[in-house]
Amino acid sequence: MQKIHEKSVIYDRELVYRPDSAGLPQVLHVDKSLLIISKPSGLLSVPGKAPGHKVSLESVMQAQYPDARIVHRLDLATSGVMVMARTAAAHRHLGLQFERRHVDKTYIARVWGEVPAASGHIDMPMRCDWPNRPVQMIDPDKGKRAITNFKRLEIKRGVTRLQLKPITGRSHQLRLHMLSVGHPILGDQLYAPDEAYRAVGRLQLHAQTLELYHPDGGARVTFDAPCEF
Repeated sequence: MQKIHEKSVIYDRELVYRPDSAGLPQVLHVDKSLLIISKPSGLLSVPGKAPGHKVSLESVMQAQYPDARIVHRLDLATSGVMVMARTAAAHRHLGLQFERRHVDKTYIARVWGEVPAASGHIDMPMRCDWPNRPVQMIDPDKGKRAITNFKRLEIKRGVTRLQLKPITGRSHQLRLHMLSVGHPILGDQLYAPDEAYRAVGRLQLHAQTLELYHPDGGARVTFDAPCEF
């Protein structure tokens, strides 16, 4: 597959899209309405505009399940659980759940430094930094409200392992919120300073659980993608 070279607008780091080295998505659950997948880090959720960005989770899964439809996205470098719909009715049902915040998600992250609080709440408005998009920025005046809850799981050798729960779903919310409190996520090409970026081989952010109402019958169901870091 063609390698696409881009530049991080903050740190001028080379970003190379290598979908062939990302690994294959893992199917966690499948039924007549839902397809639950664990997306690998390094794979786009949907095709990009560049010619070499056509391979994505969507295209890979549709080769096996032609009726699968994207409902939401994870960042290229973020791994973890995602849901795809297999019918038009399921797609509408799930789309409304995301819109109305009826879907609960938890993430695992490893961040730079020792987070002193056992748990906490980050409430910092965000907006796109338009001259440098897709980079996001904190803006108390013009930003949209963004809320993240966190729970400390472990501190080891100057790195803190956290459970993160986004209450809102802004682009790059977890990455920017952790940076804003002085604990950038390890391996973050866009936001982490060099030492935190180079400490690991990939972004240390993983979507671990996804809880939603099943489109058929409305039962509350939870899907889990174990974290590998």
